[in-house]
Amino acid sequence: MCGRFDQNDIARRYVAAFGWADAVYDSEARPTFNAAPGTYRPVLHMQDGQLHVDDLHWGYRAAWAAEKLPVCVNARLEKITNNYWGKLLKTGRAVVPANGWYEWTGEKGHRQPWHIHRKDGEPLFMLALANFGPFKEHKAESGFVLVTADAEGGMVDVHDRRPVVLNAADAATWLDPGLSREQAEMLARQMALGPEEFAWYRVGTDVNYAGHDGPHLIEPLPDEAIS
Repeated sequence: MCGRFDQNDIARRYVAAFGWADAVYDSEARPTFNAAPGTYRPVLHMQDGQLHVDDLHWGYRAAWAAEKLPVCVNARLEKITNNYWGKLLKTGRAVVPANGWYEWTGEKGHRQPWHIHRKDGEPLFMLALANFGPFKEHKAESGFVLVTADAEGGMVDVHDRRPVVLNAADAATWLDPGLSREQAEMLARQMALGPEEFAWYRVGTDVNYAGHDGPHLIEPLPDEAIS
């Protein structure tokens, strides 16, 4: 899964790295090294033929499921075509740009955080499903989840699942409203960047607390090798 991510750059730089000349910006969220569920984060999506950047609540639960299901922050790639996620796969595809994400290893009470990022230092374009528009009862009715997939063995020492990350061109295709649900799922499966594209290192436990922020959170522990 992905329970925190590092989104420490401004939205305009992410859009530039995405390869688009411009976008409609409806985002006021500040960069953070420690984005946590329940906060509002910038996401990219297409609206009326233009790339939009909107702040959206990280966490989603359909309005009808308020008494039945928990708020989700991730959606498994294997399930995104089911009845619950299928509508968002058709109308709510989005991309969350970031610099990395965090995973934890070890026993409860002694959890070790890791910062995971692209080896080449480029931004991540993480696939998301979102419901845009106003909510009626709970802000999670209009929120997003990150799509996750099996780590395929390459990250097994850190975690058995990872966000689905595409390169900029494939992420732009994911946003294309003309793409069918079946094509979108196939794109996510076939074009996701593999474990060999990522590097990771241990970081300090300050990141364990959602209220902590700052560049020190992504500094590797002393003597930690950086790929």
